[in-house]
Amino acid sequence: MFIQTEATPNPATLKFLPGKIVMDKGTADFRDQTDAEASPLASRLFAVPGVTGVYFGYDFITVTKSGGDWQHMKPAILGSIMEHFMSGQPVMDGGTTTAEISDEEGEFYEDGDETVVATIKELLETRVRPAVAQDGGDITFKGFKDGTVYLNMKGACSGCPSSTATLKHGVQNLLRHFVPEVQAVEAL
Repeated sequence: MFIQTEATPNPATLKFLPGKIVMDKGTADFRDQTDAEASPLASRLFAVPGVTGVYFGYDFITVTKSGGDWQHMKPAILGSIMEHFMSGQPVMDGGTTTAEISDEEGEFYEDGDETVVATIKELLETRVRPAVAQDGGDITFKGFKDGTVYLNMKGACSGCPSSTATLKHGVQNLLRHFVPEVQAVEAL
């Protein structure tokens, strides 16, 4: 098994491409060992000293560290990913998982804004999310109120130093261009 790695704009996060589908449906974002109980793979990765976050996309895994050096951590992470896929275990345990929780849970917007929200979601899905996934992250819609779009940053985007620039110069400009009702974009 050959696992590729890619740098992300977030220096604390590295993207791993196992050459296999990681999540065939949805995504999963783990911020600590307790969250990781729903995933044998995430549990293995959190066992590596210094790992503080794990994110699963369609065909990639991003791992976030606190301190430590990638040069020392990478072999243990690669070994954990390889062991997991060679074991034949599922990425997520059965039952309710974070990947099955709808992104629409907890969304907020005013009655009458349904059309605007649908347009915002369509733009995020077709233009923003594919580009952000290339960097090992994800951005999902959380709400729209008083002209401000609220987004949830996941994976490599969470805590990334350049995420503010991505939001303000990329996503905000795109949404303002196509949806005149949008005045600002904020991360939750």
